[in-house]
Amino acid sequence: MSGSDFAYDFPHRNLLSIADLNPLDAEILFSRASHWLEAIRTANRKKDALKGLTQINLFFEPSTRTQASFEIAGKRLGADVVNFSAASSSAKKGESLADTVRNLAAMQADILVVRHPAAGAAAHVAALTNAAVVNAGDGMHEHPTQALLDAFALTRRLGGLGGRRVLIVGDILHSRVARSNVQLLNLLGAEVRLCAPPTLTPVGAAGWGAQVFTRLDEALEGCDAVMALRLQRERMAGGLIPSEREYFRFWGLTHKRLDAAAPDAVVMHPGPMNRGVEIDGALADDEARSLILDQVEVGAALRMAVLELLGENARKHNGGRA
Repeated sequence: MSGSDFAYDFPHRNLLSIADLNPLDAEILFSRASHWLEAIRTANRKKDALKGLTQINLFFEPSTRTQASFEIAGKRLGADVVNFSAASSSAKKGESLADTVRNLAAMQADILVVRHPAAGAAAHVAALTNAAVVNAGDGMHEHPTQALLDAFALTRRLGGLGGRRVLIVGDILHSRVARSNVQLLNLLGAEVRLCAPPTLTPVGAAGWGAQVFTRLDEALEGCDAVMALRLQRERMAGGLIPSEREYFRFWGLTHKRLDAAAPDAVVMHPGPMNRGVEIDGALADDEARSLILDQVEVGAALRMAVLELLGENARKHNGGRA
């Protein structure tokens, strides 16, 4: 199997939305991520599961963690990895997304990792190509690999998510991370809570399958994990919060505030963090309570699992190419 040692039947050609997955799919991904996490903690990190395949990271939005994580994941699996930057591409000259994708597909790309400011962009790309497509964030819609790595990190710390109470606090309105996490946490049996200022709470959030709060101290009660979200100033059309100082006063995470949660509650953040706005720096750096760096480490392993499974399916679909 081209250097891969797994024997799972993963039924998906693409990863576009958490809604496409079931609990067994998540279990398969977590199992493979555990395997790769152990592998990358050794001196021999380079494998050949994707040897002969070409992975293009197609990013139309700025990214540090996600793009680097996918690049490292692909290279550790032996893929030929190309990073596409919209800022230095023909997209700056007016080329459409469809034409960009068709040209890349003509170069025999096997895996396309897509980040784009428009909701539905990854699904649009998938309809244009036979390559495996991974949604690395589409507008305010979804970010499925972030939700998977968050749930994987939580599962490793908590031993499972069934019956656990998880709170997501912050800029819910603009957050694709929140939308994907709510779906996945519900799928895995967690009790999900959302907390945000009224101006950053989406209309209809109560129908997402989560309890909605505006007061953080109330929302924190009995929570096993709390995820703070970045204030997405670039997506805000107006003054949705009075000031960053006032925001931190009412919705920022601190050690003192965490006293309302379960005794061993952990904190998370998908990054990039604004210290002193969404979370106090001392709490973010508290190794006993913070999973923030764990999220980054296990994220590379989780994305290796995604690329491995989709890459193997792409190889089969394309008639064993490479």
